[in-house]
Amino acid sequence: MLTSTPLLTPLLGQPAMTPLAVADPGGLVQSVDWVAIAPPLTAALAGLVVLVADLFLKGSQKKALSWIAIGGLVLALAALLPLALDSDARSTFCLADGGCSYVADHFTLAFQLLALGGALIAALLSVHTVAADRLPGGEFWFLLLSSAAGAALLPASRDLATLVVALEVASLPAFALVALRRDGRGAEAALKFFLTSVTATAVMLLGVSFVYAATGTLHLSAIADALTVAPAQLRHLAEAGAVLTLVGFAFKTAAVPFHFWVPDTYVGAPVPVAGYLSVVGKAAGLAGLALVTTVAFRPYGHTWGLVLAVLAAVTMTAGNVAALRQRAAAPNSAVRLLAWSSVSQAGYLLVPLAAAGYADSDRPVGATVAYALVYGVVNLGAFAAVAATGHSRLDDFQGLFARNRWTALALAFFLLCLAGLPPGVVGLFGKVVVFRAAVDAGLGWLAVVMAANVVVALYYYLAWTAKLFAAGASAPARVPGPLRATLGLTAAVAVVLSVAPQLVLQVVSGSLF
Repeated sequence: MLTSTPLLTPLLGQPAMTPLAVADPGGLVQSVDWVAIAPPLTAALAGLVVLVADLFLKGSQKKALSWIAIGGLVLALAALLPLALDSDARSTFCLADGGCSYVADHFTLAFQLLALGGALIAALLSVHTVAADRLPGGEFWFLLLSSAAGAALLPASRDLATLVVALEVASLPAFALVALRRDGRGAEAALKFFLTSVTATAVMLLGVSFVYAATGTLHLSAIADALTVAPAQLRHLAEAGAVLTLVGFAFKTAAVPFHFWVPDTYVGAPVPVAGYLSVVGKAAGLAGLALVTTVAFRPYGHTWGLVLAVLAAVTMTAGNVAALRQRAAAPNSAVRLLAWSSVSQAGYLLVPLAAAGYADSDRPVGATVAYALVYGVVNLGAFAAVAATGHSRLDDFQGLFARNRWTALALAFFLLCLAGLPPGVVGLFGKVVVFRAAVDAGLGWLAVVMAANVVVALYYYLAWTAKLFAAGASAPARVPGPLRATLGLTAAVAVVLSVAPQLVLQVVSGSLF
């Protein structure tokens, strides 16, 4: 019988959890905690239902596939409730020595909320896009649900093998989603996305093999223990493996220099898919990066802390500089500007992770979780507004307020949240939390770089906002119902978080862990 094991207590500051899997002495026969694995499993089963239903539904009946997919994501989110109400973490797929491959703790639930919630918003956005662009509905919804299932599995993974599998399950369907666009740009964007991702995965697998050779284990907590006592002749191998392993997750977060795929992929993909990649794909990468650094490679904290700090500074700077150039460059694309904004936001998200390398505890990870939740809502809202207008060029947003005042007000609010300006209070608080994490960790230089980049970003966010209210064409524009509903939902959530930012920012205090 397995005994209680304080797994991930250093990361999450939570009570010791009790693995609910029961194994025989050889560790071969186990019972599965179905409640713990319900969120990603529900999304995966919904994908299978869509795939089978697509075989039997004909013509206009295929519209039901979208609501099956949306219903599956709603059920997956509902499956988080019993886990959130449970004060103890739950684990399954455990070995006789206490190492577990799947852990449902509060860290996991926060990222699963972001992954599944982001997928739900992307699905709502896609209802109109699938019909208007005549995309193959069965394939689209199956791929979206499969990718969401992988993204929900990744934060619960506690060994390198499961992490790699979850990352690929989240990534492989995303390539196909990008390629579904029928005008030719989708295929080009998907090819760039695929080639860069495969390269990053190959490097990461090489790193995983080095780590396994040096430590003899794949479980994250066991790797940390093994690294502290690794023989001197294996230390360089372990350090090289740690660096290479981080490459795959840095690619998913779009950190420089692994960001080149982002602008072309976002522009070539359907707008809802671009929004999905900017939030859910980034959340998966951040979750994996947080786990391998703060748990598996904790003994090398000062090394990877410095590496992540430099990556954060370079990423936010490169993203903002490219976004500034995008305003004046052809084709003056709104989605491309949001893509470069997404790169700069990835830099802010990396700051607390870098701070965790210098801190005595893993509390700074809470700042990344909080900021990721805020960023997820407002960035998906910005993509929803772009999809609602149907505009591709920034110049087309000139005078949007005169044509559709509610869409213009919503987009302006999302841009101000991303900039960290009132009335986007939650964006401001999120940046303050990230800034404080850097200062508390003694990374004053990184805090200065971040402050300078926040000021730089104000220019292109405010310039786009000003366009919305400038003089322009006044012919009213109609927004399709599904897009209007999605835009209203994201705006309502962002307003609630701005009025009561403690709903998210309490993550930083550790009360959610």
